[in-house]
Amino acid sequence: MQVLKYPVLAMVWFNVILATWLSIYMLYDPEGWYYFVPGVTDTGFFNQHFIRDIGIIQGFIALAFAIGTFKRERRVELWAAATLWLIAHAFFHLWEVAVGICSASVLVRDFPAVSLPALFGIAGTVWACTQSKSVNKKLSPLHI
Repeated sequence: MQVLKYPVLAMVWFNVILATWLSIYMLYDPEGWYYFVPGVTDTGFFNQHFIRDIGIIQGFIALAFAIGTFKRERRVELWAAATLWLIAHAFFHLWEVAVGICSASVLVRDFPAVSLPALFGIAGTVWACTQSKSVNKKLSPLHI
């Protein structure tokens, strides 16, 4: 699984960079973000407070992935927590399509910023779990 290390880290750092950019943009210029991101204006009226709330969440996601990169012993928990939010967000977008709030075309439009980070988070978390298990096997008294 060591062969996957660099591709997984690239996926994780995609999430770090995207979430950091979103966090800064949403916190600093929520109205600019609202009009800049395709499709956001179709989801409801501008709400500065709500956008900044999500910006804070994006900041925590960026921190969780970044810290998990350097803190191997906490990687699984950090990446899993961030990934759970990303999965919930992606499923929410699917639900909106399923109940007719949005057309299926939004899934393609939103894929790079919604579904892809969730998939990258899943891949990173699964990889981190396998790495954690292999380290634990090596350290286990039964395997010495």
